[in-house]
Amino acid sequence: MIARPDFIEGMAKGMAVLESFDTERQRLNATLAAQRAGITRASARRHLLTLAHLGYLETDGSWYWLAPKVLRFSGSYLASSRLPRAVQPTLDRLAAQTGEAFSAVVLDGDQVVIIARSGPTRLLAYGLHLGARLPAHATSTGRVLLAAKPKAEFAAWLRGKALPRLTAHTTVEPKRLRELVEAVRQQDWCVASEEHELGVHALAVPLRNMEGRVVAALNVVTRLDRLRPPVLQRETLPLLQDAARQARPLL
Repeated sequence: MIARPDFIEGMAKGMAVLESFDTERQRLNATLAAQRAGITRASARRHLLTLAHLGYLETDGSWYWLAPKVLRFSGSYLASSRLPRAVQPTLDRLAAQTGEAFSAVVLDGDQVVIIARSGPTRLLAYGLHLGARLPAHATSTGRVLLAAKPKAEFAAWLRGKALPRLTAHTTVEPKRLRELVEAVRQQDWCVASEEHELGVHALAVPLRNMEGRVVAALNVVTRLDRLRPPVLQRETLPLLQDAARQARPLL
């Protein structure tokens, strides 16, 4: 916890305004930004104007939207963080070997974020681009990372949470998600089929460092026939597990 005198409230509000922009709301005015950021309209207006002045937002005078300058944050992370650079050779090798799309993913609150990826460009249509943010409850990687949490911490994460339904296959009942995460905790891998997006089938395993701590999840987006039990047990799962073991000294 940060000491109250050290907390810069204005910076927190500014970040809340930036985080208010997402795929559901690409453009916001002061009223909507205030509602989404949980601040007053007057405060939201000042933060929007300031962020536009600094180049992080663009505006037509009434509505605001993200400017390319916000990508500096993700670019700096990818350039300076050790984890994406450490796992990229593993992803490239797997993609070259199989022709499938592979990603390394970390947990950020209620979402997972793709920090490294490799695979054929034809699979980019799935939305699995670098930096993509996906709901943790509806993804194979999200469940792997949630299963890595201590049970009490996962229970706190799930308590009172509304789980959005993204497709007809999405698990939205907390009790059922709890059961699925416990199964992942026991088996140490996860399959999710069409829960985040129709036509998307994924298998994930945890990436652990030498201390045994889960630092990310490794997954493959593949054809449904490769996730059928015989193929899964014979080919796909062992391939991911072996890659995770080989990457462990690098993490």
